[in-house]
Amino acid sequence: MKRHIRFLVGSACVAALFLSTSLISAQEDNSRPRPAAREYPPLIEGLGEQDSNGGHGSTTNLNADTRPLTGVQNPTLGTPGIRHSYWLPGFQYADTVRSSALNQATSLGWNTTSLVTGNFSLLEAWSRAQLAVNYSGGASFSSDSAQDNSHFQQLGLVEMFDWGRWQLSFLDQFSYLPETQFGFGAGTALSIPGTGGPLAPPLPGLQGSYVPNQSIFTTFGPRYSNAFATQAAYTVSPRGSITAAGTYSILRFIEAGNIESNNANFSVGYNHVLTSADTLGVQYRFSGYRYIGNPQAVDDQVVQFMYGRKITGRIALQLFGGPDVTTLRVPANNSTNRVSGSGGANLTYALNRGNMALSYDHSISGGSGVFAGANTNQLQFSLGRQLSREWAASLNVGYSRNASVVSPASSQVYNSWYAGGGLSRPFGRNADFTIGYTSQFQASNQAVCAAGTCSTNFTLQQITLGFRWHTRPFVLR
Repeated sequence: MKRHIRFLVGSACVAALFLSTSLISAQEDNSRPRPAAREYPPLIEGLGEQDSNGGHGSTTNLNADTRPLTGVQNPTLGTPGIRHSYWLPGFQYADTVRSSALNQATSLGWNTTSLVTGNFSLLEAWSRAQLAVNYSGGASFSSDSAQDNSHFQQLGLVEMFDWGRWQLSFLDQFSYLPETQFGFGAGTALSIPGTGGPLAPPLPGLQGSYVPNQSIFTTFGPRYSNAFATQAAYTVSPRGSITAAGTYSILRFIEAGNIESNNANFSVGYNHVLTSADTLGVQYRFSGYRYIGNPQAVDDQVVQFMYGRKITGRIALQLFGGPDVTTLRVPANNSTNRVSGSGGANLTYALNRGNMALSYDHSISGGSGVFAGANTNQLQFSLGRQLSREWAASLNVGYSRNASVVSPASSQVYNSWYAGGGLSRPFGRNADFTIGYTSQFQASNQAVCAAGTCSTNFTLQQITLGFRWHTRPFVLR
């Protein structure tokens, strides 16, 4: 009973914030005479109103995405122009009600969790460099005795230098979460660090091959992961460029029973521009997976041929595929070498009053804390659409299939799905309200024992109400 009371109290708090902001907005609209409006400086080119939600009619002029096809980041529709450097803080409150976690002993029993988060975004631009940071961190208070009170953090950072022919980038993605990052916060603002909205610097994430894979739901307890990347690009001709990158990532778990890993990647590629929209590329990538307390080690070498198409503001497409050679330190079936194929695609497409994104990857991964190396297929889809002047909707779907790279024929296989959706509504320049639903489901060909419960199927459902606010932007220069 206390769980339901707690959720009702938390929901009442969100509703009170929702209502009070609405009433204040209404009073401002109806009061006469109205005071002179306080204008924010134009920070982003083409952004007519400096609010956190980019309401209907707010458009942003985009510059072409010049990141190399063989680089480590996901392609984008373009980057907004910057007029000023600025930073802005904010906070977020969310209240969730969820069915029993995937790794708990009880098969039925709803619990509630309240999350209080501080958000921070920074965009600093110089003549030949740019630094962008998005960070969210806070505490969670749960009625679930297994999860208890905890905290979570997420960070995204990109620093870029441009010296004409030379470009140098440093990127970092960090998270400390109570559960897997695969599908975390789908349909809500919890999924992305920072203050959100068009004033939060856009940070194209690292591609899936360069971050620790976490697409098996029934791993135990909180975990933290970090992926750091350094990338250099050199233009050798008007149509050709060379890219070299190195990444190092870790996956750690607070509770025992999971396989912790260190992953190192090195890649080098060549890009050739065919037209203003089309590019061809070829890439060699080496990945080394090492496991704490486990003698197994996996080395993976891939040669991939790539095609990219970018039309600013309309489409960003990347296709890649090629042979894959995997070497095991500890032989499996009297063999240490395997040859297979790898490939995938990344697509972002602008729709009328919305956009969609689709990604697919077939490759060797670190094993998601369950395997010492895994054959992984992963598919993710997202759709966002402005329903009206005030309301926006989002849809998120993901699927993954993981099997051990050591014994693929007799391995346990995990099929994991998540589906989530959400509605959001802005209030003035600085606040918004969201409601989201997420469902996770996992099936295996063998029974999985999690916290004393053994089953081939696990299901989780979650409903989240959230309120987010940030200050006006503070201009640095």
